[in-house]
Amino acid sequence: MTRSELIAELAAARPHIPLRDVERIVQVIFAEISNALMHGDRVELRGFGAFTVKKRDARTGRNPRTGESVSVDEKVVPFFKAGKELRERVNSAPVAD
Repeated sequence: MTRSELIAELAAARPHIPLRDVERIVQVIFAEISNALMHGDRVELRGFGAFTVKKRDARTGRNPRTGESVSVDEKVVPFFKAGKELRERVNSAPVAD
């Protein structure tokens, strides 16, 4: 599902809220999650999961095309861990082809 599909579904489920307000709500939620992660905070959505950041140490990598060794700087990456309720719902759903 894309962001625009999410907005369309939310707008359809709540016809009393104007589309531009739904777009703004989704934009603000994503911005707040991003800001919290930028500050190293954990964002937990009960029943859905938790967003955190993890530090990856610097390492020596390899260029797959040339085989040459390259240094990879340390970095911080976003990480999502699904909550128990989400995992159970996904596992109980029929498999899509």
